[in-house]
Amino acid sequence: MILSCGEALIDMLPRVSTEGEPAFAPHAGGAVFNTAIALGRLGAPAGFLSGISTDMFGEVLIETLAASGVNADLAIRSDRPTTLAFVKLVEGHASYAFYDENTAGRMLVPDDLPDIPRNVQALFFGGISLPVDPCGGAYEALLIREAALRVTMIDPNIRPGFIRDETAYRARLGRMMALCDIVKVSDEDLRWLEGPGEIEPLARQLLVRGPKVVLVTEGAKGAHAFTADLSLFEPARKVTVVDTVGAGDTFNAGVLAALDLAGALDKTALAAADAPILQACLQLGVASAAITVSRAGANPPWAKELE
Repeated sequence: MILSCGEALIDMLPRVSTEGEPAFAPHAGGAVFNTAIALGRLGAPAGFLSGISTDMFGEVLIETLAASGVNADLAIRSDRPTTLAFVKLVEGHASYAFYDENTAGRMLVPDDLPDIPRNVQALFFGGISLPVDPCGGAYEALLIREAALRVTMIDPNIRPGFIRDETAYRARLGRMMALCDIVKVSDEDLRWLEGPGEIEPLARQLLVRGPKVVLVTEGAKGAHAFTADLSLFEPARKVTVVDTVGAGDTFNAGVLAALDLAGALDKTALAAADAPILQACLQLGVASAAITVSRAGANPPWAKELE
């Protein structure tokens, strides 16, 4: 199983009621949640670990995971509320009002963490659950506990507006990336982390800190993979873009699903992964993300859509 560990929330999207009144429609979301959904739809053995409420919105999250074939047995349920993100659109640009204090996801602590079953081959981390505490500390503790035993991947999916203590957040990311086998960043994330410069030299600065593979997505251009010996690129597919919500999350799922298909989801095999395996990861990641951006919202493809 590939276990995605991180935030799940409800996006409250602006709508107009049948009476013409402003309204909000609840949609399950969260970057790490989206990756779990995409993994399930791609046919990979997928699981999800997060703090999830027993309230009505928490049930929406659980039902949405189940509908995409994602196992939520390791989720930590509580009667705390679900995180809500109210979205305001002005000329197509979104702004958010987050309600996250004392929620089931936010208040996750290391003592809540379950034992990880032997059938879990890989763990994925990232998203807005990392810059905040106590949940950020819980996910870091889980990575520290499991990194020597299983393949680990992180996509920080950096959102500066969520960062209250940049120094502490950068330190946490540094510690976590050093332990991970795979680090994925967007080109914007890479420059936020490493400063201005060309992609390959900056990515190689990340490589020397510990990961075996660094992946960099470049939006409409495509995606890169770097190892100590390899530099690979896969161009983006030409599609009509509706929006880019969930594109990076889906790319992550494509990479992990491709590694699973190649039998490379163990630390030894990943360390020895050759160009054909990593190119296949880029190809499935890019192809999956192309379908996601061609339709509204975070709506990853099913495996049959890629045939």
